Amino acid sequence: MSAATGSSGRRRLVVGISGSSAPQLGIALLEALHRSEEVETHLVISEGARRSIELEAGLDPDRVAKLATAAYDPRDLAAAISSGSFLTDGMVVIPCSMRTLAAVATGNATDLLVRAADVTLKERRRLVLVARESPLNLVHIRNMEVVTLAGATVMPPVLGFYHRPKAVEDLVAQVVGKVLDQFGISHDLFRRWGSAG
Repeated sequence: MSAATGSSGRRRLVVGISGSSAPQLGIALLEALHRSEEVETHLVISEGARRSIELEAGLDPDRVAKLATAAYDPRDLAAAISSGSFLTDGMVVIPCSMRTLAAVATGNATDLLVRAADVTLKERRRLVLVARESPLNLVHIRNMEVVTLAGATVMPPVLGFYHRPKAVEDLVAQVVGKVLDQFGISHDLFRRWGSAG
């Protein structure tokens, strides 16, 4: 059992969904992890993300939250995930808005999502930011540099076609699969380059 396992014996992963476009990415990640028997998920959905989930995905954010093992109010800075003593394998923010990226880059932890990301960095745990914006301006690029130098991985949801996607869901699945790869979580969400089929 690793140091970051919960009482269930499963690994712990913090998931943040911020108020960027494409909340479907975060929802698809939660669905994949919900099916996994090796990971418990600790979720925080920002206030902006709640609105984008309603507008873009046509879903109730509270129903999305039920995909996680535990979900937290973004205003609750006393939540378990706000402390480095709560052991986890790391955190992913998917999608990560430029506002959230800027807050992480400057340590401006005014809500639980950014505080949890800040804790992940200070504890030298893996932080993956699925930054979603295009085109990028210099401020975005410099913020990406800052968080990368601090230890985060910036992973924009860049589309790949070597797995021959047939639908948008296949493209989403590849992005989610690449996030899971960052944490060494097994999956079969897309066909890898060089594999048969």
